[in-house]
Amino acid sequence: MPWVEVIGWTGAIILVGSLLRDRAWRGRGLTILAAFVLGVYGALVTAWPVVAVSVAVVTITVADRARARSRLRTHGYTLLEVDPRDEYLRHVMRVHEDDIRRFNPGFVFDPAQPGATAFMVLRGDETAGVVLLVDGGPGIARLQLDYVTPRYRDFTPSQFVYERSGWFADHGYRLVVAPPRMARDDPYLQRMGFRQQGDEWVRAVS
Repeated sequence: MPWVEVIGWTGAIILVGSLLRDRAWRGRGLTILAAFVLGVYGALVTAWPVVAVSVAVVTITVADRARARSRLRTHGYTLLEVDPRDEYLRHVMRVHEDDIRRFNPGFVFDPAQPGATAFMVLRGDETAGVVLLVDGGPGIARLQLDYVTPRYRDFTPSQFVYERSGWFADHGYRLVVAPPRMARDDPYLQRMGFRQQGDEWVRAVS
């Protein structure tokens, strides 16, 4: 197979892969990469319509991302504290059960546990995430679940929860402690300002 065709097929494969991603920004990043590779292929074989479409895809994807971030900054998030046995909370967790367990293997939460607290991360009337925790003693909040729905993944709900909501400080917490299972192979906790201490991950409340 000529090397030019290899470039074309590579771009096509990346494009298909981008459509299968469940993380919004990573999927869009692959789309941009696919469009770039296909654009190079189009230029090499002088298929200018392919080049034009590739440029359009990159432009539209980047603009859409910018609009999404602008909407999130403009409208922002809110936290809604709910009873851990709240039926809507249970419904959301049932709908996303497989995804929750994929990112949180071994996750178990007892809503009747003393000190159990639940709140939902909302943007407008849409649910962007769920946070479950238990009171771990004076000034300590022990996370049980920090879940972001696929629609908002890789956006900013978690930054809002830990950096701008003020919820933990308002409730007298000084430290947020996450269990080892939440670290996985993903640097999510590090990005959220957690630091490893023994087997746990700890974040000071600012």
